[in-house]
Amino acid sequence: MSFTDSYLKELLRRYQANFDITENFKLGDKLYPAYAWFYSLSEKYVLKKEAKLWAIRAYEHVLFIEEDQLTQEKLLDLMDVIKDYAEPELVRKNNKYPEKDHMCSYITFVVLTSRDTDAQTAKAIKKFNYDKGYLFNFRGHCEARLAAVSMESGQVITNRSGKDMKSLLEDAHIKTVDIVKTQTEAATDDSYEFVS
Repeated sequence: MSFTDSYLKELLRRYQANFDITENFKLGDKLYPAYAWFYSLSEKYVLKKEAKLWAIRAYEHVLFIEEDQLTQEKLLDLMDVIKDYAEPELVRKNNKYPEKDHMCSYITFVVLTSRDTDAQTAKAIKKFNYDKGYLFNFRGHCEARLAAVSMESGQVITNRSGKDMKSLLEDAHIKTVDIVKTQTEAATDDSYEFVS
């Protein structure tokens, strides 16, 4: 198992507590190693359920991507994925607007890269922005979050919306390094034969 596979396995283990996870998820014409989906409903009533004051629905759609290196061209491709597939299919379900009581949907990309991101692309990641409102925000809005994680060094770069993911992604990298190191040491110990 490669380091990237081990890292993704560790991330999915952490996400599975609150998210529904699908491995080998197809969106548009691209196959993603994993997709995680979260839904939350909050409601306020007066005395009984029939007298509902308000309800809000919040969603998060997380697409995990493996790349050798994230480039500015690939960032443009991610924006196309948002506009052409993720927002219309995952958020609006191919309707004109999201359902009633929709408050917020996050489309999150976690890009696992083999190598560190160069300075210009890191700057472009930090500026990466997508925010779309529906019916003057009466039907909520959709926002994109982006994080690039280098398997080489553990470097995590996020856009402004995704900065709260940084500690989780860094911690998962540290844990994966420990797991892989332990497995390597255990395999090395088992492979020695004693000669008398």
